Amino acid sequence: MYNDFPDDEYDLVVIGSGAAGMTAALVAHCGGMKVAVFEKESYFGGSTAVSGGAIWIPDNPKMRAAGMTDNRDEAYDYISNETGDLLNPNMVRAFLEAGPEMVSFMEENTYLKFEHRTFSPDYHSDQPGASLGGRVLDAQTFDGRLLKEQFDRLKPPIEDFTVFGGMMLNRFDIGHFMNITRKPASAWHAFRLLLRHARDRLSYSRGTRLTLGQAIAGRLAYSAIVKDIPIFTEVALASLKVEADKVVGFHTNDGREILAKHGVVLATGGFPGNGDLSKSVMPHVQAGSKHYSMSPKPAIGTAIEAAEAIGAHFVKTNKHAGFWAPVSLIPSQHGERPFPHLFLDRAKPGVIAVNSDGRRFVNEAVSYHDFVTGMIEEEVHEAWLVCDHQTLRRYGLGPVRPFPSPFKNQLRTGYLKRGTSLEELAEVLSMPSENLIETVKRFNLDACTGTDQEFGKGSTDYQTYLGDAEHEPNPCLKPLEQAPFYAIKIYPGDIGTSMGLAIDEKGRVLDKESKVIPGLYACGNDMNSIMAGSYPGAGITLGPALAFGYIVGRDASEAKRASENYKEEAV
Repeated sequence: MYNDFPDDEYDLVVIGSGAAGMTAALVAHCGGMKVAVFEKESYFGGSTAVSGGAIWIPDNPKMRAAGMTDNRDEAYDYISNETGDLLNPNMVRAFLEAGPEMVSFMEENTYLKFEHRTFSPDYHSDQPGASLGGRVLDAQTFDGRLLKEQFDRLKPPIEDFTVFGGMMLNRFDIGHFMNITRKPASAWHAFRLLLRHARDRLSYSRGTRLTLGQAIAGRLAYSAIVKDIPIFTEVALASLKVEADKVVGFHTNDGREILAKHGVVLATGGFPGNGDLSKSVMPHVQAGSKHYSMSPKPAIGTAIEAAEAIGAHFVKTNKHAGFWAPVSLIPSQHGERPFPHLFLDRAKPGVIAVNSDGRRFVNEAVSYHDFVTGMIEEEVHEAWLVCDHQTLRRYGLGPVRPFPSPFKNQLRTGYLKRGTSLEELAEVLSMPSENLIETVKRFNLDACTGTDQEFGKGSTDYQTYLGDAEHEPNPCLKPLEQAPFYAIKIYPGDIGTSMGLAIDEKGRVLDKESKVIPGLYACGNDMNSIMAGSYPGAGITLGPALAFGYIVGRDASEAKRASENYKEEAV
């Protein structure tokens, strides 16, 4: 079904095979539409397949079923406080209403099954309307073997998100592996996962136990396979076909014409791979800062440009152009590859971040988006994560795994820097040793008291959630004392772009006068983020992606039925 030649015409055409596009296709199919999905890459899954997989849906049915409560008005207020003057009330209300409906619909009609995180604080957990848990969903772990011969067509996860040649770990698994030498239950859990993975590698190129974004992409793809929704890979959008001011299909990069009687859905992942466009909307890049994206390189904004060519409005007024994340560069045979420092290291006790002058500049335990925001505001183009030997062996640092994993290779390649003393480390990092020594001395004094007086590391529920609950008096603070000392260089980066096409609450693309362009929809990162460049919590990209994919599929199928009824009545 993936390599067959596409038909000349469908009811609805979806361009992009990530969470948003696949959801739109599945919902439209369930609504009686003939649907096809077209993907530019040779893999399907898009940026969803390489994501952390968190899905932010306030007041969702999974948390309610578990006895938890939430208030949509409070969630609205939280988003309102985050977005400020850029709040789009209609879009936010549409998301908050459709999100829970989407969860129920997908569980009833597809193989996408969810589970809620009982405790997962919103990123600004001390702000009005924030929640400490329940709003974040994950896809249930999926057995990739169900995809059969299509398994190798699923976009693989980021290499550094796996261990032992392609074995995936979720947050629960990571906790066990970090305690593998300390707790028998963790050792047993790790052993069972390793045994399953060993069996997988006898028949597959990587592990088939899919977690995180792989579980979402795998479950959506399996749903499409079962429902005979074709997914055509290596077919790229060249331009949109318009007749009588209505989008009626698209032209492919090889000159073919695919018609869509009831609409085209743009869900190609935004423009993180477009360096020129990114530079034009990212002031820190204009100022000379290097910037690295974790999103798939083929996402270069082709869909946005095609929509703009027929009059669509591309929104450039968000607080930030992207969803920021600090990244380090890992040397490899094919150059350097970026690694995202999301939640595993920065908040841990004994880790600090310093600029090129050896001084701290931000609260290390804030969200990845806020961390890079701090870099941008302080004009820090590159920084260093610093820790001592005890911290490195207990928690790891970036892709450097905790004990008992070796790290000589990271030292050999120069990715991980080491000094037998702070003075020597400063010399290795080419920064004033007196500044680094004074910075660590001041941090150590605060760490002993449990209160970071300079930046407040470990001062909110979200921050301590990412620390070490077993460490006292503050899960995020520990003195840097045990030589040798280590450091990794980090840069500003992103996990996707936030600016996109203006749409209405039905997912229909708008022109510069805020009028609907008939036959054209957008969702995922091709649509302008309802968070307007802010980052309220884990899953605020995939949550709206799934919700608006659901909205688009529902509206398109309803429009088709209305059109057919109108024709019947006319006859």
